[in-house]
Amino acid sequence: MSAATLASARIGVITFPGTLDDRDAARAVRLAGGEPVSLFHADGDLQGVDAVVLPGGFSYGDYLRAGAISRFAPAMDAVVDAAKGGMPVLGICNGFQILTEAHLLPGSMVKNDHLHFVCREQVLAVENADTAWTNQYAAGQHITIPLKNQDGQFVADERTLDELEGEGRVAFRYVGVNPNGSRRDIAGITNAAGNVVGLMPHPEHAVESGFGPEAADGSRTGVDGLGFFTSVLASLIRA
Repeated sequence: MSAATLASARIGVITFPGTLDDRDAARAVRLAGGEPVSLFHADGDLQGVDAVVLPGGFSYGDYLRAGAISRFAPAMDAVVDAAKGGMPVLGICNGFQILTEAHLLPGSMVKNDHLHFVCREQVLAVENADTAWTNQYAAGQHITIPLKNQDGQFVADERTLDELEGEGRVAFRYVGVNPNGSRRDIAGITNAAGNVVGLMPHPEHAVESGFGPEAADGSRTGVDGLGFFTSVLASLIRA
């Protein structure tokens, strides 16, 4: 996998009104070796990108069901069409909420069960290492990335949860503590094709030594989130 080939991969990052983490996601793409492309919610043209990230933040103020308005943005029409055609799409936090509202992923996100905002370094178990966004991890691997949300409780009916479990579509599960009451400790899921992944924690905040989660010696050297972005580049190279 040459650096020149990686650099030709163009990963779009969509900014919605109120988005906080679009620049962090773009930086993560750059650190992984790809070319980030800034996209705007009101623009229906994805500019020929190879994959799309819906970053975390507080789109439209995070009122009502977070992401419920964002799903109607012109850019989302293009994202839904592209995702159904196989384009890799990653939704982080608010982006995960948008993916469920757009029906690219099942279930929904509601207030944390304790009704408080939570911000912590969260351990996750990688349950599915065969998606476009997780193929650089190993199944069963534990990773630590930041989590920050108020509407992070993943809910679905029992039939949907059974389908996710039976089809191997639980991508990540919380380890040690369930920070928001999500059903069956689910932190992230994938669609059946494995090209669309959504999760509540923020991998884009654990991609650069010195700024990630703390190590045992107190240094903030955790870079476990970088695997998301190297995974999608690897999947594009193989495609």
